[in-house]
Amino acid sequence: MSKTSRRKFLQAGAGIAAVSASSTSVSASTAKNERPRNVLFIGVDDLNTSLHCYGDPTVHTPNLDRLAARGVRCDADYCQYPLCSPSRSSLLTGLAPDTTGIYGNRTHFRQNIPDVVTLPELFRKNGYFSARVGKIFHYGNPEEIGTDGLDDPVSWNYTYNPCGVDRLKDEPLVTNYTPNRGKGGRLGSSIAFYPAPSPDEEITDAIGAKEVIRLLGEKHQDPFFIAFGLYRPHVPWIVPRPYFDRYPIDTIQAKPFDPSELKIAPPPAYWTQPPNFGMNEMQRREAIRGYYAATTFMDAQVGKVLTALETLGLADNTLVVFWVDHGWQFGQHGQWMKQTLFEHATRVPLIFAGAGVPVQGGVIRHTVEHLDIYPTVAELCGLKAPENLHGQSLARILKNPNEVWSKPAVTQVARPGGPDPQIMGYSIRTDRYRFTSWQDGYAGEELYDYQNDPRELNNLADDPKMHRTKFILQKALNTITATRGKNRHP
Repeated sequence: MSKTSRRKFLQAGAGIAAVSASSTSVSASTAKNERPRNVLFIGVDDLNTSLHCYGDPTVHTPNLDRLAARGVRCDADYCQYPLCSPSRSSLLTGLAPDTTGIYGNRTHFRQNIPDVVTLPELFRKNGYFSARVGKIFHYGNPEEIGTDGLDDPVSWNYTYNPCGVDRLKDEPLVTNYTPNRGKGGRLGSSIAFYPAPSPDEEITDAIGAKEVIRLLGEKHQDPFFIAFGLYRPHVPWIVPRPYFDRYPIDTIQAKPFDPSELKIAPPPAYWTQPPNFGMNEMQRREAIRGYYAATTFMDAQVGKVLTALETLGLADNTLVVFWVDHGWQFGQHGQWMKQTLFEHATRVPLIFAGAGVPVQGGVIRHTVEHLDIYPTVAELCGLKAPENLHGQSLARILKNPNEVWSKPAVTQVARPGGPDPQIMGYSIRTDRYRFTSWQDGYAGEELYDYQNDPRELNNLADDPKMHRTKFILQKALNTITATRGKNRHP
């Protein structure tokens, strides 16, 4: 693209209004096996991989679909901790939560590990233009939208905090089915939604997308690491009404709830109190509709950025990484949101596409984890990562998704949560099984066989036939947690 053409593109609203992201395909040449010159690092808040990604028949995510089609998707990626700050601190430092010491949303990881080199900081130190737009490190959503929150200034050359009418005007208008949750009316802990009359361009994530596109145009001649953090589909679900209209309420089904599901696992396994937050069936259906609408809105903003990457001629030399901090639950076991060690809270979408990823439309079905993202991105870009990272590079299996891979994933969560947990649950996930151990004075175990029990309805921890399987998983879990700083920050 010539300088004149690029200038005209940016002046036309950074391509936001003119581009229909879902209808524009990305060139197949972006999957060339070459070292990336740039990285576009896209993070999303609270996206459930089991239901709402990769061609889901109910939820429309055409841009995530097209991104996956030009790269490799990891269908069994697991976060280290199903809560925003612990998960993001771990992913961006490459260190497990027991090393970062972050178990809640109020403490900055540098209080415990001041000299750590984060992933974006690694790129900045190696001469890249490192930029953050939106939520990458943690800050309260939505309460701290428009602020730096718990950002890490040394990681970036430039930061931008988008803030739209969803935060500035619309929050008092939400329908809130859990008004007693949180303190001071904090909507980030509430099941709340609002079909906004505003157009996309006035909503926070769309403002962020426009800024990312501006940066892509401005920094196209310099190697860059641009991180775009979107706020949706985190609650409150405030997105333009047309996204709600795509999901008529009579097409939405709520998960049936059987109280006996609360007896499957030990008491610390459950977080939502009361089950389903006391919502009736219609309220749950309306909440699910709000989540679907917010997911499709998020996808549209990602699509605008992907289209701009292509239009600006940057797709062939840019590695695109799409990740999510943790999953989200819709009533499985009566649970909502996150903060459990069940599958829907821990399993998350992950896509690598573009430069450095030679396979198009590939699927890695083996278990991987968030800790693998840092060493993978560093290796693909030819950078030397810190030697103390806890993950393992996926570069080898990105080239051959069917290659043998047997590394498990470990997720943990604290009870009651925060900086001083009384009980810690550790969960190890292999391709077939999950074993969970609730520790620190509470003896409780879970064992699920996903080949025969994908809904986690049969806890096999006390089944004599599963004794050897449980022993092997427990031993592996103990070995991994010991090497990842277990109890370093009690």
